[in-house]
Amino acid sequence: MGHGPMDGEHWGGNPLRAAVPPGMLGRMRVPTPTMTAAATLRETLQQRLSSFEVRSLAPEGRRHAAVAVAVTEAGFGADVEGLPAHDRWNPEPALLLTLRAATLRSHAGQWALPGGRLDAGEPPEAAALRELAEEVGLRLGDDAVLGRLDDYATRSGYLITPVVVWAGAATRLVPNPAEVASVHRIPLTELLREDAPILNQVSGVEHPVLRMPVGTRWIAAPTAAFLYQFREWLLCGRPTRVAHFDQPHFAWR
Repeated sequence: MGHGPMDGEHWGGNPLRAAVPPGMLGRMRVPTPTMTAAATLRETLQQRLSSFEVRSLAPEGRRHAAVAVAVTEAGFGADVEGLPAHDRWNPEPALLLTLRAATLRSHAGQWALPGGRLDAGEPPEAAALRELAEEVGLRLGDDAVLGRLDDYATRSGYLITPVVVWAGAATRLVPNPAEVASVHRIPLTELLREDAPILNQVSGVEHPVLRMPVGTRWIAAPTAAFLYQFREWLLCGRPTRVAHFDQPHFAWR
């Protein structure tokens, strides 16, 4: 697992510069005055994704699914205990996460990224965009797709492909109550907490369980694995693999 920028790394501007201590996001050139923070972040994400050697996994009998790692704006806040609310719309970057509906047959009430199973012949990118529209009413074009992160095989029999998409402000989200209990905008700065990730051993498994703290709560793998790889590679420039991290027992079902 890498813990520093790759040799010769040189990327676009740093839109998180004001909120993150110097040196945390690697070596980046200063943007020109005409570049907005959002444009700079999008450029940085796209450059890093295009240079990233994605590790895909064979299904081996697993059901193939895709999730959308949707970069949006913080808006009025995350609506999560321990994270601030905003009186005015906050354009700082954030990721869209959901809490799954309590009525779902599997993983009810758990944190998730918008996503679901691929239809026959459907590529992961198309599935991620379709699920965004179905779950939270966010319709994006193919040009919103920035790239993929590594596949993750779950204990419950899924092979998940994370697709990073640029969602813009996404001001009019409409959660589907059959699938989503609530939608949350988690600021990217929250991923950079010093106490993240949380790793602990679970009896009977070889690798540690990965969790990511959010406010006063935490999110478990597989969602946490995608958040951690997003942080390490796309925000910090540290090439990091996450497929080996395990899940807590409650997520195995």
